[in-house]
Amino acid sequence: MARIPQSFIDELMNRVDIVEVIDARVPLKKAGREYIACCPFHNEKTPSFFVSPAKQFYHCFGCGAHGTALGFLMEYDHLAFPEAVEELARQAGLAVPREVGESQRPRPSDEPDLYDLLARADRLYRNWLRQHPQARRAVAYLKQRGLSGEIAAEYGLGFAPPGWDNLRQALADSPRTKKALVTTGMLIESKRGKCHDRFRDRIMFPIRDRRGHTIAFGGRILPDSQGNGDKKPAKYLNSPETPLFHKGRELYGLYEARQALRDIPRLLVVEGYMDVVSLAQFGIRYAVATLGTATTAEHLHRLFRVAPEVVFCFDGDQAGRKAAVRALENALPVMREGRQIRFMFLPEGEDPDTRIRAVGREAFEAEIENSLTFSEFFFQHLTETADTGTIDGRAKLVELARPLLARMAPGVFRHLLLQQLGRLARLDGGELERLIAAPEKPPQGGQAKRPAWHKAAAAPLSPVRVALMRLLHRPALAGEAGDPGRFAELDLPGLDLLQEVIEFCRKTPT
Repeated sequence: MARIPQSFIDELMNRVDIVEVIDARVPLKKAGREYIACCPFHNEKTPSFFVSPAKQFYHCFGCGAHGTALGFLMEYDHLAFPEAVEELARQAGLAVPREVGESQRPRPSDEPDLYDLLARADRLYRNWLRQHPQARRAVAYLKQRGLSGEIAAEYGLGFAPPGWDNLRQALADSPRTKKALVTTGMLIESKRGKCHDRFRDRIMFPIRDRRGHTIAFGGRILPDSQGNGDKKPAKYLNSPETPLFHKGRELYGLYEARQALRDIPRLLVVEGYMDVVSLAQFGIRYAVATLGTATTAEHLHRLFRVAPEVVFCFDGDQAGRKAAVRALENALPVMREGRQIRFMFLPEGEDPDTRIRAVGREAFEAEIENSLTFSEFFFQHLTETADTGTIDGRAKLVELARPLLARMAPGVFRHLLLQQLGRLARLDGGELERLIAAPEKPPQGGQAKRPAWHKAAAAPLSPVRVALMRLLHRPALAGEAGDPGRFAELDLPGLDLLQEVIEFCRKTPT
């Protein structure tokens, strides 16, 4: 009979977050450093069910239920132990190994522990920042950026010296360790099997998971670096995707923010780890950064488990606006009442580091307070290309909004957005809800049944057809059309019908 190795279970429990596991089944509310809810295992009106992210443990003071994420799945989902392990592994993106042996005991493994290996690399980089002869350049750069030794130590900043094999020589003491360093992304292996350091002549930023384990690194090239022969080395470099590190899940600085602040009312999402550290130097301890990727829905789920408000901070240029639109679109499925998102745009040419140095913490936080709300940016973005002063523009506005709103879960927040859209498009709420509703699912063996308006919208509509559609939905609009005779000079098909419909609607507006 096969058995799941204990080493895998230990690794799995290091990878999963009990808050995420339980919150997906029982909505949790933050209370200081812990989370609370009404216990799912007995009836109660006052929450006595506590979840500790630090201890990765839950406990109910009412009925005494307690345990880990694994125990919770077994109890709540009524799963056997192997099934619960399989479910957690699926969520973590891991395959469950099986051991078959005479004694069925887990076999000892001489494979290097990846977490331990990255922790050793972390310590090595920190030591090199203090002791390596070349580190004076790195220290001077950090001082020039205004960073104190305390902040540098808190965020674990280090230094990767110039050269191709500093880390390899220090840590790769066996073929297995060298292979593990390649697995973690710390070494790059050529087609010929030779390995060299990924990070060279860079300020190093350890990327930590929710439990404080170093799982990857980011490196910032020094201004005077020659790149060890590289052509135009990248200014910033992150670890690649590895078994421990997934860019779409992790956020730089989130662990440090949770360590620094007991209660976090908001999180500020910036573009780079240097921005996070610079803001911390000025006392803003709630900044985090994505790691070479756009903000994902999984990022947002994690952020909202920590704070009820998320503020995106972007450069004010065209690239920053595009990044903000991507963030808005990715946020749609997770938006609901009780969650707030804002969009902060910096003056062109500035980043959070230069901005806070220019205006100071108080003014910078005032700019955060005055940033655009989700709904303000949502409609600002839509109305940039849709003129709500015309029928055509209002029709375009609805068509632009329809696929976006269809991605949102039903609720108060979506309903309020629909109301505002109705005011801008001059449509009543019930009619707009029907237009926005997603097409029905196709019957088995057939195609989806599309609403009548969908066929009309599938191809570009002429202005006359758009006007006719709106008049049929809202006859009162005929009173705003002016003299129908003014259309006589236009050479558009269907104008005669449009004139007749306008006259009819004026005589019979309801």
